[in-house]
Amino acid sequence: MPDRLVLLGSKGGPALRPGGPWPSSSLLQIGGRTIVVDCGLGVTRSLADAGIDLKGLDLIFITHLHSDHVLELGPLLHTAWTAGLATPVTVFGPPGTGHYWQRFCQAMEFDIAIRIADEGRPDIRELVSIDEFGEGQVVAQGSLKVSALRVDHPPVTDCFALRFEHGGKSVVFSADTAFFPALADFAEGADILVHEAMLEEGIERLVARTGNGARLREHLLASHSFAEEAGRIAGDAGVKRLVLNHLIPADDHEIGEADWIAAVRRTWMGDLTIARDGLVVELA
Repeated sequence: MPDRLVLLGSKGGPALRPGGPWPSSSLLQIGGRTIVVDCGLGVTRSLADAGIDLKGLDLIFITHLHSDHVLELGPLLHTAWTAGLATPVTVFGPPGTGHYWQRFCQAMEFDIAIRIADEGRPDIRELVSIDEFGEGQVVAQGSLKVSALRVDHPPVTDCFALRFEHGGKSVVFSADTAFFPALADFAEGADILVHEAMLEEGIERLVARTGNGARLREHLLASHSFAEEAGRIAGDAGVKRLVLNHLIPADDHEIGEADWIAAVRRTWMGDLTIARDGLVVELA
């Protein structure tokens, strides 16, 4: 399998609407490693659709604990376990990830216990290890290196951009963030920068169909980046390709790919990909 990035879920926010895309999750296959970045709703089915044998789960990274990034972490691991997972999996996440996993296992303790006794499965609680991280180096395993940068996503304080490096290739995920100039230094020279993006003309329609519209507008403007701001980060970082992801709004029928391209071209004229569920981006 060539090194590749698969955008499993491309929308920002937890809501699902008929015919719309799924929340945040990505697959990064690099140097023979199978890495899942964020586990929004739909990640398990999307991994299967991408041809991933769930028994081969390797590393999982959670950027922050908003539900559209972590809701399906437990179900993914449990489904992999029932599919035959018998090798250790490490989950890297911000403080609180271990608490999530402990509570998930408590909620599923009847099913876990009965499958161990009845089906002879290994104890999932011993297969999965949680490594909570902060800013700095997160992983150094052979040629694979992963580092984290705390970004600006209020009111969440433990939200981290991630940089993956292997064999001279590098992929950076912005996580959820307001415009954050320090991210350019963190992403310097990356082959791919996966950056969240909002489109200004879609915000008012989005908040109009949401019950807490005024508060949602405040959150979006304080905590997320417009597409042209993502382009500015890509330009300052000198990356080879910008991938706009975690799109807000991603399910507005009046907005198409051309609108996203037009917005980001105000600040970025380099190679550009607009995410959609299941899209594959190969690492040259």
